Amino acid sequence: MNLVLGKLLRSALIPLALLLSGCSGMRVIDSQVNSFAPQVVAPGSSYQFERLPSQLAYPVHQAKLEKLAEQALGKVGLRRQNNALLSVQVTAVERQENTFNQNGVGIGWGLGWVFGHGAISVGSRGGMFPWGDTQTSYWRQVSLIMRNASGAVVFESHASHDGIWSDSDAVLAAMLDAALQGFPTPPTGTRLVKIDIPR
Repeated sequence: MNLVLGKLLRSALIPLALLLSGCSGMRVIDSQVNSFAPQVVAPGSSYQFERLPSQLAYPVHQAKLEKLAEQALGKVGLRRQNNALLSVQVTAVERQENTFNQNGVGIGWGLGWVFGHGAISVGSRGGMFPWGDTQTSYWRQVSLIMRNASGAVVFESHASHDGIWSDSDAVLAAMLDAALQGFPTPPTGTRLVKIDIPR
């Protein structure tokens, strides 16, 4: 009897252990990426960040985003340097939506912020039942545009992701890596790029 009980307990604990190990491992940030490379950027090129007037209005947020972009650009062999001939403009947009479920009825509200465009948006749907179950989702998009000394665009890439993760810095960093996948000659057309990051 004890032997049978022991086997049953082991068979029940194995799936639980696998589930727990999966929860503590990695997560996948899957981004829809669309890239354009009208000119090939030479490996090891140096660049400087370029900011629009609206981006200058939010220097702390923009500097934080540029730091994430600098790490991603370093992974593809580019280095940041003052007065470089190559300029990089980076932007990020996020929308947050909370959906309230009350007896099967979903009502939500949305908040959003914009890195690099100097705008803050508030959604139009009102949360009428704040005591109901809430599910939050986040839609994000990052964009990278590189220009040469004459101002011509030599590389452009956009990545968008929709998910449940609230830690924006980690998700944006993965999205920037996705946007630069295949640099300096990325595939043409929209593609799905998956980046693994820690939970």
